[in-house]
Amino acid sequence: MSWRKITFIIVALIILLGGSAALSMLFVSLKPEPQIKPEMELKRFVKAESVKYIDIISSVVGEGGHVVSSNEVTLIAEASGKIEKGSISLRKGTSFKKGQLIAEIYKDEVELALKARKSRFLTVITTILPDIKVDFPEQLEAYEMFFRAINMDEELPELPVIRNEKLKIFLASRNVLSEFYGIQQDEKRLSRHSLYAPFNGTFTQVNFEVGGYVNTGGQIAKMIRTDQLEVEVPVPNEQSKWIKIGDKVQVYSKNRVTVQPGVVVRKANFIDPDYQSRSIFVKVQNSSIDELLTGEYKVVVFPGQIIPSAMEIPRSAVFNSNEVFAVIDGRLKKQVIDIVKTNETTLIFSGLEEGMKIVVEPLINVQENSPVGIVGEEEPKSGPKKGGKKPGQGKPESKEKEKA
Repeated sequence: MSWRKITFIIVALIILLGGSAALSMLFVSLKPEPQIKPEMELKRFVKAESVKYIDIISSVVGEGGHVVSSNEVTLIAEASGKIEKGSISLRKGTSFKKGQLIAEIYKDEVELALKARKSRFLTVITTILPDIKVDFPEQLEAYEMFFRAINMDEELPELPVIRNEKLKIFLASRNVLSEFYGIQQDEKRLSRHSLYAPFNGTFTQVNFEVGGYVNTGGQIAKMIRTDQLEVEVPVPNEQSKWIKIGDKVQVYSKNRVTVQPGVVVRKANFIDPDYQSRSIFVKVQNSSIDELLTGEYKVVVFPGQIIPSAMEIPRSAVFNSNEVFAVIDGRLKKQVIDIVKTNETTLIFSGLEEGMKIVVEPLINVQENSPVGIVGEEEPKSGPKKGGKKPGQGKPESKEKEKA
């Protein structure tokens, strides 16, 4: 193939491609431009309420309260010796009444030594009575009565009041005073061998049982009071200011079936660093009908205090901690509120003008200045009914034929 033919073919192809491109551009330019519809703002309807301030009494609910004893005592041995049986069993879980003999520490030797000392004291009193009759006759009857009142198995009676300085010197010189107070000291020491219950309670731990030997200062057992109990309720620190000492409360079981009255007796002056809560202690009187047991959990409802000039709305309506949407001139506007108290599902606030419409439901994917309507005040326009005829439908068939 000659170069002339090749050149002719190349030129023909270029002309053909150029002509095709020109025709395509011509056809595109002749196509009418589509009409751009103006963007329409979607109007949604929201639930809103008018701001109106009233006095609100808002309770505080403590869910995690647990029962504790009002008295927890460790029974310490004040004397050494073998532990002997009292009027109750010295075992974990044993209950006792106030004043019952819990146990005794072997005391026979101490008891006999005390009786011997009282006997010697009687001898001393016997020797001084003749001298008192001569030198202090006005005191004779009192000391004779004191002598007769001394019982070996009981504590010493009170020594007659000494008002005469010479009588005091006389009694001191005969060792009457030193013997009297020495015997009282031994009586106190003997009393430490008998352990009596200080309240109605039960043993939570027993370290020494009957027959064991305990030294002075040994921890025999741990016991708690069961007739007067407390419920320790952790309350968020911001909620604790609404609770006052002396408030009467309701103590519920976890299933809210039983209820018992209680009273706030104290508030902790520290905050739990892990949960940022403050412990509130509620005193509850135990009863045989609705028995409380140490360690069980309770729900406590505190009455709360009166909050003047405030309004309550759902917590879900608040965003960014302290902002709500208000409906102003048919559009959403952000408003900052002053939160007074936060409850489980609601919060109490102030800081907005009364009469303002605020949204009381959560809004998702909305922006400020979005157009809205208020449910109940402006109903959405209804569309064509289901099964109805669309625009353009239902024209008489004859007219269509005439047009044709």
